[in-house]
Amino acid sequence: MEMKKINYRDLNSKEKKNYNYHKTASALTDYGYDSMWLNNDWKGVDFISVKDDEMLKVQLKGRFTIDKKYIRKDIHIAFIEDDIIKMYKYDDAVNKIPENVSNSSSWADKGSYHWGKTTVFYEDIITIL
Repeated sequence: MEMKKINYRDLNSKEKKNYNYHKTASALTDYGYDSMWLNNDWKGVDFISVKDDEMLKVQLKGRFTIDKKYIRKDIHIAFIEDDIIKMYKYDDAVNKIPENVSNSSSWADKGSYHWGKTTVFYEDIITIL
């Protein structure tokens, strides 16, 4: 059997989300977590990962993102950037929003903000899986 790797850019949005889930869940397995996909996007969460008595509620994104709808929901955001899986506790990101972002119309009016590439400002809260 001949196997040929896919090109991520050729995937549609649903395929990309599925791909990102499997990559992230696989990485979390290396840390002892068992991940389960949630079909109904429960409380803004795409999947949960469980280890002993700990449960991570994870929302998948395409890039480093903050969005007011996730505030105080105790979730983690996971995304893949340059083939590196990154994850952060959402409320930690919101708690350190820089002034230029908090004053932006994207955050103030639309309630969300994202970066094309993760800013150095947030590196201290990101876990590399």
